[in-house]
Amino acid sequence: MAAAAAGAASAELVIGWCIFGLLLLAILAFCWIYVRKYQSQRESEVVSTITAIFSLAIALITSALLPVDIFLVSYMKNQNGTFKDWANANVSRQIEDTVLYGYYTLYSVILFCVFFWIPFVYFYYEEKDDDDTGKCTQVKMALKYTLGFVVICALLLLVGAFIPLNLPDNKNSTEWEKVKFLFEELGSSHGLAALSFSISSLTLIGMLAAIIYTAYGMSALPLNLIKGTRSAAYERLENTEDIEEVEQHIQTIKSKSKDGRPLPARDRRALKQFEERLRTLRKRERHLEFIESSWWTKFCGALRPLKIIWGIFFIFVALLFVISLFLSNLDKALHSAGIDSGFIIFGANLSNPLNMLLPLLQTVFPLDYILITIIIMYFIFTSMAGIRNIGIWFFWIRLYKIRRGRTRPQALLFLCMILLLIVLHTSYMIYSLAPQYVMYGSQNYLIESNMTFNDHRGNSTLSVPKRCDADAPEDQCTVTRTYLFLHKFWFFSAAYYFGNWAFLGVFVVGFIVSCCKGKKSVIEGVDEDDSDLSDDEPSVYSA
Repeated sequence: MAAAAAGAASAELVIGWCIFGLLLLAILAFCWIYVRKYQSQRESEVVSTITAIFSLAIALITSALLPVDIFLVSYMKNQNGTFKDWANANVSRQIEDTVLYGYYTLYSVILFCVFFWIPFVYFYYEEKDDDDTGKCTQVKMALKYTLGFVVICALLLLVGAFIPLNLPDNKNSTEWEKVKFLFEELGSSHGLAALSFSISSLTLIGMLAAIIYTAYGMSALPLNLIKGTRSAAYERLENTEDIEEVEQHIQTIKSKSKDGRPLPARDRRALKQFEERLRTLRKRERHLEFIESSWWTKFCGALRPLKIIWGIFFIFVALLFVISLFLSNLDKALHSAGIDSGFIIFGANLSNPLNMLLPLLQTVFPLDYILITIIIMYFIFTSMAGIRNIGIWFFWIRLYKIRRGRTRPQALLFLCMILLLIVLHTSYMIYSLAPQYVMYGSQNYLIESNMTFNDHRGNSTLSVPKRCDADAPEDQCTVTRTYLFLHKFWFFSAAYYFGNWAFLGVFVVGFIVSCCKGKKSVIEGVDEDDSDLSDDEPSVYSA
């Protein structure tokens, strides 16, 4: 019987890993379509395209490991709180180590992408744009600039490795004994602290990106779907009027030099500006003519009611996330152990919708897996909507715009870097929404309860199951490997907590701004300062 149970368990685990493999293929296909959709057709670069696809896929695969981690720790126990027959100490340790090594591998690849490969490809392409030097010179210059990122990564690993999370028991120990203790602690943790510190630092940057882009995108995306774009015919009429007005200004200025007199410097500057404006308006006219007669525009017009429905649905999803996040943060503010613990929750006091829904779906594999995947993809799309509306900035200087079919390779690398960091932050975001689910899944443990029976006039001790929480014994509830990475350092958890309040504030402001803004142009982004503007055959840019 035990062998049969072990065989059935192994078969179900194999099925789970097969589903995970199919998800990997779906992630790769999505990343390829996503990057190809936004990259510039005139300035496409094979290396930057492959780098963008690979880095985005690694981020999504890392997020996909979260529900696998939760499923495995939950699957080792029965609903009555007892361990399954096959889940002995050795098997449990092997499963936990497998997930942990998976995180080691993926997080190491993320560090390699963020601190070496993406900066190297970016600077290599920048050197290619600046001058016609040889390949060796480009590689040397790119390596020189990338060296700074490598130094930062090394410093993060060193700081994380030697931060004393546990102090020596002997307070009178010498300096050499303290240093020896740090090395012993590093060896016992297998480098977990160093890697966790580096990834948490990246996640902190991802939190800032999520506050800026995702929070605004959660309101901009649904409201843009509901409001739609302006009419191409009406924009064309306005554009024609602007062309006529500019042509009249040009003729007025040129008429001043009909008698052979040179134009004053002020008129020459004005003439040049009007001529540049006229060229842009004529480009807009060609785009508007193409879009107005395009079958794609007619097809999108037919789908207009469906877009409105999707917009309303996304608004409800955004409100669900915001309410859940608010209740979770409020619960931490009222019932957590304080800032020194990273606002850890000992049990659930204020339930939120997602925290109640995920444990229910977790009992029917893979419904919770599907829901988390949908949540991650929703964060990706809303983040992309925020980046498209805001652009990529360095303080007050706009570096790049993100446009469908016209995004330069450098901007594409920035885009995937930002999305990679945001996706890293989604693990903690999901923890904020459903802390118990991320920590323990659907695990229960047994507690003794005194029962009184009137017939026998006596008391009896009965073991009853209870949902695992932070007060549960360590040998009865297995914590997910994800949680170990998220809460290795309390000060990062405290920063994430305050970041969640900032996220809620930016969402409210972004919702008000999105409501006040008018409809987008059907040729959004085709203007004077668009670096990707082309005289080639136009394409449909409307969302």
